[in-house]
Amino acid sequence: MSEYRPTRRNVLKAVGGASAAMALGAGTVLGTSSAASAADDGFGLRVVQRGEGDPRMWYYRFQTAEIGWQPAVNVLLPDDYHVSGRTYPVLYLLHGGGTDQDFITFDRAPNDIRAWTAGKPMIVVMPDGGHAGWYSNPVSSTVGPRNWESFHINQLIPWIDANFRTYAEYDGRAVSGFSMGGFGALKYAAKYWGHFASVSSHSGPASLRGPAGGLQGGVVHWANASSAAIELGGGTVYGVPWDQRRVSMDNPCERVESYRNKRIFMVAGTSPEPTFWDRFNETAVLETQREFRGFLGRAGIPHDWHEVPGGHKVRPDLFVRDLDGIIDRLRKA
Repeated sequence: MSEYRPTRRNVLKAVGGASAAMALGAGTVLGTSSAASAADDGFGLRVVQRGEGDPRMWYYRFQTAEIGWQPAVNVLLPDDYHVSGRTYPVLYLLHGGGTDQDFITFDRAPNDIRAWTAGKPMIVVMPDGGHAGWYSNPVSSTVGPRNWESFHINQLIPWIDANFRTYAEYDGRAVSGFSMGGFGALKYAAKYWGHFASVSSHSGPASLRGPAGGLQGGVVHWANASSAAIELGGGTVYGVPWDQRRVSMDNPCERVESYRNKRIFMVAGTSPEPTFWDRFNETAVLETQREFRGFLGRAGIPHDWHEVPGGHKVRPDLFVRDLDGIIDRLRKA
């Protein structure tokens, strides 16, 4: 997929209220796109709700033909965004699966994305990805469109670049995620190679088919079962029988060369909690990350990996370490 060239705007819209005053700051001229209440419709997205009153966390909800309901996104701005006039790198941060997971996940206890990013010169974009959307366009759905991949790649990314001061280029973007979102990050980084210079997976599975003697096809089976149960009304991400081409296109272990020249960061827990779901999730994570790391090592592709005690969770210390590594890799604000 070729890199797009989004239309950029540099004219401020006339808006009122405190957020507009903050955005205008000391009369800073914005070099790319508007900063205050200036998010327009475009790229197949119609803004139906917005919240721009918080100095850092801005919120938008969209109407889009790709999703059968109105998905939302949180956009976390750097502390100095409204007054600096600078252009910033962007991290796309993808949430995990489950009925309690959505675009607010990283701003909900025990996570604290605001504190983790305080003083860091980057924009963090946290979109809805469905309860079990698996960051994919599914093979089938009985509840209307759930094309999360098309929504994120073809609509949201160019919309962000058109409405915020970003580097709309390879060296300006990173993608990271937890659990299902960690898989989504690995998938997007390979499938859309020219979009992301850094990829991170925090307790995210890294192989769909699984190693010989291990969880053969376990992640595909789980993607199909979970999406049928809570996302697609009986439909599935990969089809029954599997659409083998889709599986191969999405499988990190079958796209190893697509990770060359990227920063790669992975975390897996080695001692899950004594509950079925924690053992089920992190056992698959650890096994598939080890398989993927083997492929990367044999290909001579550098990668930063961490196996640490505990189970299926976000680890704040490693998350902050990852953020610092992302900032070091991407273009500077």
